[in-house]
Amino acid sequence: MFSRGVVQSTYRSNASLFWKAFRAASAPAITRGTLPGALTTGRRYISVYGYTQAKALVYSRYGEPKDVLRLHKHSISPPHGSQVTLRLLAAPLNPADVNQIQGVYPSKPPFQTALGTQDPCAVGGNEGAFEVIATGSGVKTLSKGDWVVMKQTGQGTWRTHAQMEESQLIKIEDTDGLSPLQISTVSVNPVTAYRMIKDFCEWDWMRSGEEWLIQNGANSGVGRAVIQLAREWGIKTINVVRERKTPEETEALKSELHELGATAVVTETELLSGDFKNMLSGLTRNGREPIRLALNCVGGKNATALAKALSPGSHLVTYGAMSKQPVSLPSGLLIFKNLAFDGFWVSKWGDKHPQLKENTINDVLQLTRAGKFKDIPVEEIKWAWDTDSTALTAGVQETLSGYRSGKGLFKYEGGD
Repeated sequence: MFSRGVVQSTYRSNASLFWKAFRAASAPAITRGTLPGALTTGRRYISVYGYTQAKALVYSRYGEPKDVLRLHKHSISPPHGSQVTLRLLAAPLNPADVNQIQGVYPSKPPFQTALGTQDPCAVGGNEGAFEVIATGSGVKTLSKGDWVVMKQTGQGTWRTHAQMEESQLIKIEDTDGLSPLQISTVSVNPVTAYRMIKDFCEWDWMRSGEEWLIQNGANSGVGRAVIQLAREWGIKTINVVRERKTPEETEALKSELHELGATAVVTETELLSGDFKNMLSGLTRNGREPIRLALNCVGGKNATALAKALSPGSHLVTYGAMSKQPVSLPSGLLIFKNLAFDGFWVSKWGDKHPQLKENTINDVLQLTRAGKFKDIPVEEIKWAWDTDSTALTAGVQETLSGYRSGKGLFKYEGGD
């Protein structure tokens, strides 16, 4: 019979030999800084304790994305209560996202240390599609495998994984026939287009096909959504675009927008020319078909020309300022035409009307399922577990560059 001391000594000795052998076999696979029990499979870490390993594009100060964005690796604990753990499917790169990083956007997410960074930071991105991979015991409306989008802005979508409260998410009830691209890009540009058309003009539905709207930035994400929604609702559109590098490229862009449902496509040069008034007269049957709404994301002389095209008692809605020039309005437009000038900020509107935002998203997705709302052109940026920050930040930096072939889009290709 062994004494207790001998048994304990033998146990400790055997255990020591086992762990030495284990460490020797696993040495290439264990990385300093991971949680106890976290092993790597070569792509990302898997924790035997239920922790999820994640990466996020974060910034701790304002500036150009290439200068301030960095890729931060961290661990997410198992969800409890009403918490939900998510995996990124796709996240677009919008100009407003870059403006936030630069510190010039009115809405800025708070800098925090919740991700374990040494300095307080914020996660970039406001829009994206995520898949639920785990839920806390108190979660009632979401299950593993569900797809969701963010209910509000500023929640940070440029990350491989996230943990949110159930109340912060909108569930996509029916994902049949929908792609991550379609869902990830639905909550900003299409919602902006939908609400501006619906909320700033009392259309005479008895005159379907006899009323017009005019917009600049027509080849943008919002502009393309406006064209398709207006076509569906019986509203004619005049769409202003900037000339491309060659006449052939300009004509190709015009044809592309016509295929989406644009009634007329003109260049900015044509808009600002002395002949534009005659062009409008021909399109609108000498003004018998009124131009009831103008949508402006450019500003400057471009916006002034839109306002001059409007019929009396109409609205011009400004939702962007790409030219960084102020909207200048002749007094006569206010006095004699009684025009109304409004602004629209989808972030503030969505935070104030969460249920209406959800309803609008569902309406757009229903049109998408029916083949009546086409995908926007995108430039995919593949995000795998071993993708370095250089490729990601370069994509963000290019978001504000002109004449891109499509919207930048992070597409995550890692596992759970």
